[in-house]
Amino acid sequence: MNGYGGHHHLDDDAFGEKSQLQGSLKTFDAFPKTKPSYTAPSRRGGQWTVLILIICTVFSISEFRTWLRGTENHHFSVEKGVSHDLQLNLDIVVQMPCDTLDVNIQDAAGDRVLAGELLKREPTSWQLWMDKRNYESYGGSHEYQTLSQEDAGRLSAQDEDAHVHHVLGEVRRNPRKKFPKSPKLRRGDAVNSCRIYGSLEGNKVQGDFHITARGHGYRDMAPHLDHQAFNFSHMITELSFGPHYPTLLNPLDKTIAETETHYYKYQYFLSVVPTIYSKGNRALDTYSSAPPSFHDNRYNKNLVFTNQYAATSQSDALPESPFFVPGIFFKYNIEPILLLISEERASFLSLLIRLVNTVSGVMVTGGWLYQMSGWAVELVNRRRGRGKSEGVLNGKHYAED
Repeated sequence: MNGYGGHHHLDDDAFGEKSQLQGSLKTFDAFPKTKPSYTAPSRRGGQWTVLILIICTVFSISEFRTWLRGTENHHFSVEKGVSHDLQLNLDIVVQMPCDTLDVNIQDAAGDRVLAGELLKREPTSWQLWMDKRNYESYGGSHEYQTLSQEDAGRLSAQDEDAHVHHVLGEVRRNPRKKFPKSPKLRRGDAVNSCRIYGSLEGNKVQGDFHITARGHGYRDMAPHLDHQAFNFSHMITELSFGPHYPTLLNPLDKTIAETETHYYKYQYFLSVVPTIYSKGNRALDTYSSAPPSFHDNRYNKNLVFTNQYAATSQSDALPESPFFVPGIFFKYNIEPILLLISEERASFLSLLIRLVNTVSGVMVTGGWLYQMSGWAVELVNRRRGRGKSEGVLNGKHYAED
């Protein structure tokens, strides 16, 4: 501009084709900017900004944790696989000597399994197990319950053990699936009880697993046991169906039932539901066409084939008559359904979309609230100013002539 712009501090870039290009871009700008000269920082605005940032951070962390944890879906279906055997895992202490007990299984197929020969028996002391129960309860582990007790904390622990991530984690951490050792007998302990534990295979049909006194309930040549020696008080450490996972809590695990009546009968009614825990949907899709080796958890780290059951109980004192048999009876029924519990997680792109929507929603809502609060404060100040106005200008009063 022949030096004129230099003397008057004008910029040549503000003229010509570039100026027209900038004007065109400003026309298509979907987010118009406010000039810095029109804005002024305030303490209130800074506090509001910090609050919005904190809310966005909290919501974002919550969304990320929800995505990382995934969601569980429960589906009921008819069992597609065909299986004939059902593994039963038992760990129970009965307050009677081992040589006075009979343990058997009678199922709907008519087969009678001499479970006493397949399960391990170990003489022990009832007081020793009671001390172990008190020690574990005090130490904060899964608390023992009596037969008629309903504990909200125990129910929440069972619910936690039913989640897919917990089941898969326990299976991976405990591949050996061994039963724990019995407490060591101390000097002076009365050996008046029997621990019966182990796993056995039975038919996958309705059955009756029972523990009775010697010479009662069967037509055998065993010597008749005096009724005063009966004491069917018992402590169930574990009762489960399917592969043995000792760290998972089942409804009857850690249950204690005590009685002072000799001729007494305990009955447990169990509804067993075959259950599959899966991480993702692909494993479930291949379940129907999979070979038998696919059902072995050693080859499937994301699948667990097991069984759940619901339990109800009943106990009564019986008259001392040959028509009544005292003991501990577990009546189980296999339900004709299959429960599929799968843990699924959305894609990372879905997580990003949810984060963007969350942050955007908080910022927009925060902006609206900030403007509305500003308008409310301004309106209140105006009303207060009108009530106190005296026509003062620069500290001086002026009157009209």
